[in-house]
Amino acid sequence: MTVLYFVVGLLFSVGALLALYRVVAGPSILDRMIASDVLLTTLMLIVGAEMVYNEHTRTIPVMLVLAATAMFATVAVARYVSKQDTSAPEERLNESDEQQLGESPVETTT
Repeated sequence: MTVLYFVVGLLFSVGALLALYRVVAGPSILDRMIASDVLLTTLMLIVGAEMVYNEHTRTIPVMLVLAATAMFATVAVARYVSKQDTSAPEERLNESDEQQLGESPVETTT
């Protein structure tokens, strides 16, 4: 059984390190958010595995706090990103049309 616990701990560690790498190196805020969700989920799994190993349920509140943190952070980032995307859809459409046609934007002076 000791070998099994070692393998499980090693897999959790590798998963957490890969998620942490993506949090740091992620090219966009959405990549970082998904990686932080994976990291928090991995931490919840580690706490759950520790509960099974030590045969207790004292750390269930810790798991609930981790789950709530992940949920609220995801909602906050989703709201932030949705506000950024809806800032000016007409301007983005016009810019992409001009790039496809090969024209430069025309500035008007008054």
